[in-house]
Amino acid sequence: MSDGTEGVEGFALDTRWVQRSFDRAAAGYDSAAVLHTQVRRDLLERLQLMAITPGVVLDAGAGTGHASRALKGRYPKALVIALDFSAQMLRMAGRRQSWLRRFSRVCGDAESLPLAEGSVDLVVSNLMLQWCDPDAVFWEFRRVLAPRGLLCFTTFGPDTLRELRSAWAQVDTATHVNPFLDMHDVGDALVRAGFISPVLDVERFTLRYTDVRRVAEDLKATGARNAASARRRGLSSPRKFAAMQAAYEQFREDGLLPATHEVVFAHAWAPASSSRNRPDGAEVSLQELKRQLKLRRPS
Repeated sequence: MSDGTEGVEGFALDTRWVQRSFDRAAAGYDSAAVLHTQVRRDLLERLQLMAITPGVVLDAGAGTGHASRALKGRYPKALVIALDFSAQMLRMAGRRQSWLRRFSRVCGDAESLPLAEGSVDLVVSNLMLQWCDPDAVFWEFRRVLAPRGLLCFTTFGPDTLRELRSAWAQVDTATHVNPFLDMHDVGDALVRAGFISPVLDVERFTLRYTDVRRVAEDLKATGARNAASARRRGLSSPRKFAAMQAAYEQFREDGLLPATHEVVFAHAWAPASSSRNRPDGAEVSLQELKRQLKLRRPS
């Protein structure tokens, strides 16, 4: 990532701060990443519906390597590359390896992938895009994907942490919560990068906490800290934090405080070298995807 990546128009991210946040979070990440674990499982479940047998798989934003290990188990003959820009996360990912499920680890930038053009058959990325410039990342994914290669990913939508955003808005005008791209903007970025047949939908997940401090602790533990370049440095004053806590109380239900996460699920194909048609039999419509997932999940 370059310094000052604009993940949302007019909103610049301090990517060095993002990298440091994930490095610091690596050791305790797995114990706090409840949401990331569920979203990863759902993403991999959707991938099962795709007609693809990849030779090379890229797990972009691999974190501590759970998806990379699962992908190696699903595609045992494939070369699986776990890529992350946090060296500490990749060190933790190394512990996920076994002699049956070994994957390569590469410390690199998703906006400037250290991979050859057309060298990857499948790109999977779970909850990474919100830390990047989507246009830059999609162009890189498109560059490294082979003809008829597949991209499957998740990212946060604009309703994510809406309660926390609302509570802080009642205290001051500073940016305390990163903004996130709308599903339609994500789809537009895919098309601009040259992907075809994009399918996107949204699911909402709600985590519940006894108090606001636990919300903040979980965000910090997963590396999801305020990364706005224009953020105020230093901690918020006790008075402001108390005012935010009081404002958050309006959302309390059944004794707990909700933290909403809007998650965009998406997949799209790289076109064939001589045609912009989909690979035969590979298309899965949104309606069919939901039908198949409903059949697979226990009632």
